[in-house]
Amino acid sequence: MPDLTIKQAQSQVDQWIRTIGVRYFSELTNMAVLTEEVGELARIMARTYGDQSFKEGESPDTMADEMADVLWILICLANQTGVDLEEAFRKNIEKKTLRDKDRHSSNEKLKR
Repeated sequence: MPDLTIKQAQSQVDQWIRTIGVRYFSELTNMAVLTEEVGELARIMARTYGDQSFKEGESPDTMADEMADVLWILICLANQTGVDLEEAFRKNIEKKTLRDKDRHSSNEKLKR
């Protein structure tokens, strides 16, 4: 499978929603779903890298799927609100690069 751009991902999600998903959930519902999905990812991260252990039936094997769920619903929200995530991400990298060009390299906490 060839690489997928963010723009292509937004288009694929929109096509899926319009053909299989019938319609987008409301923006507020999707925001709640995003929060839910982030929580599911956080649970796996806490059990994999933190101090908690997995409950019976839970597995770290679902981490990638949970990350994809977060990305999916974020793309839905971007589509619904007219955000071009590819352009927004490009601008975000530029902002961070300008703002933090010396910040992290001079942070003594990161040199430990």
